[in-house]
Order: sequence, then structure tokens, then C-alpha cells
Amino acid sequence: MAELGSLPLFHRIAGQPVIVLGQGAMAEPKRRLVERAGGEVIADLQDGIDRGARLAFVAHDDAAMCEGDAIRLRCAGLLVNVVDRPDLCDFTTPSILDRNPVLIAVGTGGASAGLAKQLRLRLEALLPADLGALAEKLGAMRGAIKACFPDMVTRRRALDDALGAGGSLDPLREGGEGRIESWLGGAQAGATSETITITLTSDDPEDLTLRQARLLGSADVICHDSQVPEAILARARADALRRPLDTAMPATGLTVILRST
Repeated sequence: MAELGSLPLFHRIAGQPVIVLGQGAMAEPKRRLVERAGGEVIADLQDGIDRGARLAFVAHDDAAMCEGDAIRLRCAGLLVNVVDRPDLCDFTTPSILDRNPVLIAVGTGGASAGLAKQLRLRLEALLPADLGALAEKLGAMRGAIKACFPDMVTRRRALDDALGAGGSLDPLREGGEGRIESWLGGAQAGATSETITITLTSDDPEDLTLRQARLLGSADVICHDSQVPEAILARARADALRRPLDTAMPATGLTVILRST
């Protein structure tokens, strides 16, 4: 299985103490980041430990101080980020695209903050400013969506169709919030099933066509022969069911059959 360099998580710190050590240009952005997420900045190492902090940023100018404080904090059970020292980090901070409550975090595992920033800026130009309003409205109407689509598989497929490229709620189009009611009004809740076969021409996932990648990313069930490499299967949804080809296929949802050449 293809390995992730790190596990991306969104950590809620509102009202929680977070240690930020150091002064100057390296420490100040970390203080702002913690405050922006609602955390309480603690500048004293022992005070933060005593108050139950779980995260710490270390941004001293002196490398030896950084290493010493990182060891002490880690021994106290905290997760530590040492600014500009990925080798000393338990976690790294990504470049953040904010369309609250939609957050897109672009990380490189500490390899290049500049690359992460440029990727985030490109994405900024693609996403409409009102994307957060669409997310909030979808959350507020969760009950109505469930009532229209009681079956989870049907509901997921309906949302995939609506939120996909060119769909009624395409998130790359402005005004999605105002189209939710009309989408629901015209929605058909009947369950549909579809089975699509993909014959792979390569073991390299980069050789997948855009359509094949889209189908893999939205399929409810992946049926595959034993020769399909894990690197290809990793492109499927994490919660998609996987089935060998010699087993019975479910009768609902989108099923993708993967065959090797």
C-alpha cells in the first residue's frame, strides 16, 4: 500500500492552551495561527505543561534551545513543532486556504513551505468566495437531504452528482447556496445502480485518465482482479468497499470493476 508521509488531521483547539516558545519573525506567525483557531497562547513551557497543553510550537533563534525544549515537551507528552526543523517535528503546519467552514490545507511534510504556498494561491483563484456559505447551507439542510434520500448510498450518489463538475451544486460555481432548494425540489430519490468496467493499460496510477480517476474516487464498490496494484486501488475512496472479482457484487450504488491488461 502507498504510504502517506504524515497523517493529515484538523485539530480543534478553541479555548485550549497551546504553548508557543520564542520571539521574533518565526514565533509570531505561530501565535497568530493559534489565536486564529481560537486557542490560548501560553509563552511559558512549564505553565503550558501544568495547564494541560497538548500542542507546542518552538521557535527560538538558538538551535540548541530548540532541541532542548523539544525534548522536554515531548517527554511531557506534547506534540511538538519546531519551526524550520522538520526533523524535530511531530507535526507540521500547512498552508491554509480559508473558506470557513471549508478549510483546505496544503502540506509538503516540511519539504518546502514555498511550494505549499504557491499551490494554495493557485487554489485560491479557483474557489469562489461563497464556498463556505454552500457548506453551511448543506449542513443546515442535512435533515431535509436525508428525508429526500433516506438510503445512504443513494444520498451519497445524489450529492456526488450535484457537487460534481457541472452539477447543480458545483462548488466551483458561485451561488451554490441559493441552488440547494431547487436541487432538492427536482431530486429523484429512486436508487440507481451502475457498473462500469475499467481495463487498466498500466500499473502506474498517473496513467489513469481523468474519467477513470473520477470514477475511482466516487465508486461505492471496487471489484478488482488480483493483478491490480495497490497504488491504483489507493486512488479509490477510503470508505469504498473492495471485493475480489469472484465474489457477488452489491446491487446498489456505483460499482467499478478493475481489470489488468
